[in-house]
Amino acid sequence: MALEAAGQQTDALQLPPQVVGPVDVARLIRELEALEDFLHQALIREPGSQSPKLPRTSRLLDELVALNNLSLLSSEDRQRVTQLLTELKEHAPRLHISFARDPSAAFTDKIITWLRKNIHPELLLRIGLEPTIAAGCIVRTPNHLFDFSLRQHFIAQRQTLIKLVDDPQAEPGP
Repeated sequence: MALEAAGQQTDALQLPPQVVGPVDVARLIRELEALEDFLHQALIREPGSQSPKLPRTSRLLDELVALNNLSLLSSEDRQRVTQLLTELKEHAPRLHISFARDPSAAFTDKIITWLRKNIHPELLLRIGLEPTIAAGCIVRTPNHLFDFSLRQHFIAQRQTLIKLVDDPQAEPGP
């Protein structure tokens, strides 16, 4: 997600595994805008007035800033992160995975880390629930659906199952 299209060469923003999907990216953008507004208001206050306390930032924003060696006190860093997050929100590759139940945070971290390492470093993931799949998952891309569910496996093996139920002595086929 570098800015080559704009004629600028910058390195891409590294996303921590806790930034999973478009909702997280939108939340980070809103938080950065609120921080920018707060710091702008602090600049235009009367010089003699007591300087207000900086607002607390989320753990997600703290991890993003620390991973990329940036400072939220630097206007240039804040603008750069906001710009890169906005581009990411609009153009990042997206994947949707449905599970039978909510995956744990540790599992989500592992899967997003693997996907970003092996598929695309800026991939955004949406996680959904589909209780009818029993086990496994369904993966959706913008142009394809991959059904890795136990339900789909049983559907594919239906004739073999029927044959085995009718004749328990029969050899299972491939």
